[in-house]
Amino acid sequence: MTIRIKVDGAVEIHVPYKTPQREIDAFFKDKTPWVKKILMEREGRLRSETAQQKQFISGERFLYLGEGYPLELCDMNGRRDALILSYGKFLFDEKRAGEAKEIFVNWYKKRAKELFTERVAYYSRQLSLFPEGIKITSAFSRYGSCSPKNHLSFTWRLVMVPLVVIDYIIIHELIHIKVKNHSKEFWESVRIAMPDFRTHKRWLKENGHSLKL
Repeated sequence: MTIRIKVDGAVEIHVPYKTPQREIDAFFKDKTPWVKKILMEREGRLRSETAQQKQFISGERFLYLGEGYPLELCDMNGRRDALILSYGKFLFDEKRAGEAKEIFVNWYKKRAKELFTERVAYYSRQLSLFPEGIKITSAFSRYGSCSPKNHLSFTWRLVMVPLVVIDYIIIHELIHIKVKNHSKEFWESVRIAMPDFRTHKRWLKENGHSLKL
């Protein structure tokens, strides 16, 4: 017998034909604590995801390089840029509130392109490992990658994290140019380049869920 929890929360039990009802009842009774645990965890994740969805209202905080800056909707007095980071605040043109998410994403993408171009160039020289190119993606859980032909990709969401964590991701992907797996040799190369890399790897594991708009 097997038990499955569907996306809508319904519980399905698959049993062999002509299985006695008392055996089915006993099986379900035995699995009830597990079912309750899974349903509670799913409900908690849904509440968390809902709470984390940005409303793009004044006072709401947005991450940049590991720091949270409050948003202020205001009259931008005809400025070309609808969004700027100035004096510890994100200033946003209130007339374009309906485009807020798209404008924020574009702002992050632009900063990501500038930042990764600069930091990859720096660490490439340090490590003598040179990629064939850099691409900025919209991936959520895959922070970076190195293709078989040594093209590097990074998600724009990384500009939300502390700079030292960005550096860890860059070093990680650059080392994949010479070691195309996560072998002991790979991690030893990462350790030599960044002795405290485990701290930054752990930061991503613990905080990666917050890198969303």
